[in-house]
Amino acid sequence: MKTPLPIAIIDYGMGNLRSAQKAFEHLGASARIVSQPSELAHAQALVLPGVGAFGAAMRSLRKSGLAEILVEAVQSGKPFLGICLGLQLLFETSDESSEETGLGLLKGKVIGFRSQPQFSLPVPHMGWNRLRFRPDCPLMRGLAPSDYVYFVHSYYPHVEDESLICAEADYGGWFPCAVHRENLFATQFHPEKSGETGLRLLKNWLDLIE
Repeated sequence: MKTPLPIAIIDYGMGNLRSAQKAFEHLGASARIVSQPSELAHAQALVLPGVGAFGAAMRSLRKSGLAEILVEAVQSGKPFLGICLGLQLLFETSDESSEETGLGLLKGKVIGFRSQPQFSLPVPHMGWNRLRFRPDCPLMRGLAPSDYVYFVHSYYPHVEDESLICAEADYGGWFPCAVHRENLFATQFHPEKSGETGLRLLKNWLDLIE
């Protein structure tokens, strides 16, 4: 029997942490909610979930010392998965909080649906959507175009390097909703709330880090 993977779910005061933890436990992984920078060093992989405002999240990450350690861990090659706000925080800036900079692990800016005239549907975008994804993205292995995932957000990333985009969703227009670069993966949707499709995606990520 394989030893459960030690996964650190990062608690910075914003996010539905228990839902993510329960999803990983359902898949047989050992997932701990951590809030201290020293705890990140002992994890095999990192998960950054989040629901809330970009600026408040970055202030919390910096105040706790988690931001610097998180960036160092990802740059060192430690497997990483960002979810929802955890995807947006990877970028340099956000329209939501222009006074705060993000983690800067990916080049680009987080922009709001309301500021883009091509998106005319209600904001926030909340509910189930299908994905248009790259079949070569390991996170999407085994998913079908007819599968649905769950979203709740008002902002999405404008990705400078479009080759990093591995999935898009249509909400009155197509927008990036999953990115991948080497050991870094992130989704704008919530796999932990996306039923069997979300569990398949999380299992794909676990398979990559074993």
